[in-house]
Amino acid sequence: MPAGAVTAAPAGTRGYVFAGLRLLTGFVFLWAFLDKAFGFGYATPSGKGWIEGGSPTRGFLGAVAVGPMESVFHDWAGAAWADWLFMLGLLGIAIALLAGIGLWLAAAAGSVMMALMWAAEWPPARHLSDGSPSMSTNPFVDYHLIYAVVLVALAAAGAGATWGLGRAWARLPVVDRNRWLL
Repeated sequence: MPAGAVTAAPAGTRGYVFAGLRLLTGFVFLWAFLDKAFGFGYATPSGKGWIEGGSPTRGFLGAVAVGPMESVFHDWAGAAWADWLFMLGLLGIAIALLAGIGLWLAAAAGSVMMALMWAAEWPPARHLSDGSPSMSTNPFVDYHLIYAVVLVALAAAGAGATWGLGRAWARLPVVDRNRWLL
């Protein structure tokens, strides 16, 4: 092999890399759920957790200050249906990723969630509605889009088969009949 040639990682190595990425990404979603549910004092202040009557959507959606969906997001902020959908989405995506099951469903739901969050931050804007600088560092790509691509890549790679229940899940009759559940 010529000097400097790049070789592909062995198949087993790819499986471990994707499994590690799956578990780390699953923990990102799980932590977001737990912090918003219990108010650990990170993104959600102590005493403001969902179980204490706080709203997991009010702060983020209520603070949207830019973009074509600004007023829609303000209307959704703090709505019970939005809180429930958001929290169930975070928890469902986390469980799917950590267990290595239902990765296509998690990729679809997570990509929709990430696209909505991207729209709420609206990186293309240079200025907020009040005229102040948006502080956007990139007019298109931000971490929400990266997470959406990671979710799809994990599903496409079958990342649940290594360090997960993906193989056993795929053998279930209901999953075998409904491949979208993989």
